[in-house]
Amino acid sequence: MSDLSELEVARRWPPRHADRIQLYSVPTPNGVKVSIMLEEIGLPYDAHLVSFADDAQKSAEFLTISPNGKIPAIVDPNGPGGASIALFESGAILLYLAEKSGQLMPTDPVERWEAMQWLMFQMGGVGPMIGQLGFFHVFAGKTWEDKRPRDRYLAEARRLLGVMDKRLEGRMWFVGEAFSIVDISLLGWIRNLIGLYAAGDLVEFATHHNVADWLERGLARPAVQRGLNIPPRQ
Repeated sequence: MSDLSELEVARRWPPRHADRIQLYSVPTPNGVKVSIMLEEIGLPYDAHLVSFADDAQKSAEFLTISPNGKIPAIVDPNGPGGASIALFESGAILLYLAEKSGQLMPTDPVERWEAMQWLMFQMGGVGPMIGQLGFFHVFAGKTWEDKRPRDRYLAEARRLLGVMDKRLEGRMWFVGEAFSIVDISLLGWIRNLIGLYAAGDLVEFATHHNVADWLERGLARPAVQRGLNIPPRQ
């Protein structure tokens, strides 16, 4: 195990338990992927709020573990070979934690690659498109008179929901028979789409019955409910 006190990030966010995974995050759709994952797999961790109000994600300390200046990021003092490892990008962190814990990732080779491709679907499509729709529908972009940018992302969000709905036909979860990192990666974004972004009517969410049922199942999981509020906003 490595000594976390030597890390610059630990000076700004001191670990409460130096032998645990350190999570640096905010409960956004990307941030809650990792907190939900950690709650599901049961690995002990400390959670640190990276306050956007203070631009903490741009601080020199945070950039040492997340060069792109985005949450979430983790430091595991018990990484490969017993050395500490710092990781950014939520998809990479999900894969790392799945491998470390041996949980929430299929072991069958075919299903494993199915999970990988659907995780990339979320990272490259669902997250960016729904995030932009949120910007143009409820955040700063909503005041723009030209609605073509919003409508572009709206059309793509509807299309992606259709892809998801078709995939979930006759399925409980996205891959195999069990809840996995794919479901974790998508839950926060679809929750925000119809919640914070208030875009349910725009995307005709009510017509996507399979997605709606899947979202309800996912949000009913106790670990998911806990993870949605970690770390608490101050």
